[in-house]
Amino acid sequence: METLHPGVYIQEVPSGVRPIEGASTSTAAFIGKAEKGPLDRALMMTSFVEFQAAYGTFLGDGFLAHAALKFFDNGGKRLYIVRVAKGAAIADIGLADRKTVGPALTLTVAAGTAGRWGNTLDLDVENGTQDPDDEFALRVKQGGVTLETFDNLSMNPDTANFVEKVVGAGSRFIKVAVNGANDSTDKGTSTSGATPATSLAATQHHLTININGDGAQDVPLADPTTTDAEIATAIQTAVRALIPKRASTPPAAFTACTAAVVGGKYVLTSGQGGKLSSVEVTDAPAGNAAALLKLGTSNGGIQMTGAAVLRPALGTDYHVGDATVAGNVIATTLGSDGTTPQDLEYQNGLRVLDTRRDVNIVAVPGIGSKPVVDVATNYCAQRQDCVFIADMAPTDDTKEEAQDFVNALTVKKSYGAIYFPWLLATDPAGVSPTPIKLPPSGYMAGMYAQIDSRRGVWKAPAGTEANIGGAVGLTKEITDAEQDTLNPIGVNVIRAFPASGIVVWGARTLATRSDPEYRYVPIRRTAIFIEQSIYNGIQWAVFEPNDEGLWSSLRLNIGAFMLRLFRAGAFQGDSPAKAFFVKCDGQTTIQADIDAGVVNILVGFAPLKPAEFVVLKLSQMAGQPA
Repeated sequence: METLHPGVYIQEVPSGVRPIEGASTSTAAFIGKAEKGPLDRALMMTSFVEFQAAYGTFLGDGFLAHAALKFFDNGGKRLYIVRVAKGAAIADIGLADRKTVGPALTLTVAAGTAGRWGNTLDLDVENGTQDPDDEFALRVKQGGVTLETFDNLSMNPDTANFVEKVVGAGSRFIKVAVNGANDSTDKGTSTSGATPATSLAATQHHLTININGDGAQDVPLADPTTTDAEIATAIQTAVRALIPKRASTPPAAFTACTAAVVGGKYVLTSGQGGKLSSVEVTDAPAGNAAALLKLGTSNGGIQMTGAAVLRPALGTDYHVGDATVAGNVIATTLGSDGTTPQDLEYQNGLRVLDTRRDVNIVAVPGIGSKPVVDVATNYCAQRQDCVFIADMAPTDDTKEEAQDFVNALTVKKSYGAIYFPWLLATDPAGVSPTPIKLPPSGYMAGMYAQIDSRRGVWKAPAGTEANIGGAVGLTKEITDAEQDTLNPIGVNVIRAFPASGIVVWGARTLATRSDPEYRYVPIRRTAIFIEQSIYNGIQWAVFEPNDEGLWSSLRLNIGAFMLRLFRAGAFQGDSPAKAFFVKCDGQTTIQADIDAGVVNILVGFAPLKPAEFVVLKLSQMAGQPA
């Protein structure tokens, strides 16, 4: 601040308080096979209705839609979807133009995403409502029901209503591509409306004409203009003599422009063929003759560009994908779901999540493959900001098979958890009259989100509170004796109790034996929550002077964040000193660290561990007086 003159100066001094906001803990990501949807990116869904619009309905050979439904049913709010496929094809249809001689491919309409669902789409091609001689409309239908309509489309790429621009920006179902190699010898024309004037007064000798989009320019007509033939000759002569504003010499379109009287109407024709050719007539600001001559659309005339004949041929119920190649249909490609995705496709699907840093829970619903579980668990461990909820195979429905599955895993880290057995649910598609098997991962991801919202990430997503919704039974009823062998190896059992219903009865990670410090799911997820919250909340410290002022500010802000968690019941201990510590000073950051540009922060916390074993000891009272 400059202090140049005597007086009072005001300066705002930062307090050093930079509150740390808690990171999200319950944003899930599911990877699986879907009816439709993009294959190269993850989209966030906030409801099952939104999921169906983007990814379609239930499949008989995939559990992605089922898992999404159960996620939202059990309390989930935000869900990324990654669709995988192997060899899927996009349905499309190639339509002919309207040339009377040698019609050619002009427009390819394809389903928005790969899959046989695209074969259910139909198209109607109609004339545009605003300019039926030059524009067209596309109507997208499915099962006879109109899904969306795009009106007043142009085949001219220089216009705002070019079909690729409009459909590309607004359609949820199709993509279009204009055949750029297809052009026309047709020239742009402007034809007058009915009963045009056949002579002009001396005060009305001006038109505004735009040829081939060069720009609207005033055209003064020289006498004589007392007959329709003389008027046509005057227009042609004036245009040919016109030097365009942005050209030093008249282009061919101007020097070859013709104006004639045909059937009692004036017809102005551009001298250049092709989709970009056009003749547009508008009223001149003074001495206007266009109204008398009925030239221009505002005066009842008709204007056509060279692109008009390149519009797709009129027709109804063009079948996308499965149409017969004949007549106006030049080519088709049948949409296909491809073959069943394999482990590689699911593993590659994980990489799509690399840029989604707000993902906290990952699942591959229904894929009980050991390689997939290993790769996905390791993926979450490498990211250090999410956990993987694994499924076993649907055929693994005995205690021995569950043991064998977990024992065969090679990656047993605290960033993974597995649940057993599969659940039974009413078929949401209404196909099966009996309950169908569904994997537990979708249910559990929703349960994680529900418990996080109600109690906090430090509460184990298990117990009588973790009552599962949307299930009518289990594929295997587990006994206490059977769970005695599963719990110690990290298999979280889902059980049914008469008084509680179907509940989650386990909260262990896959690292139950390999990393006992992070044996429990809530401890691992609490650590992730604290790490990510602090990581995001102290970005401001980068490039700040590495001295006591910075250390003090870091202690203040991180300490305030940890204190909030303590008051919310996230830690053990009856005082903050027993629950957590934050250390950042000259002991954690020595001079060598300062010279290297490093500041070290040490944060410790006493995690809450679930009361997994409640032991009740009873004894009789003996020797008491009556």
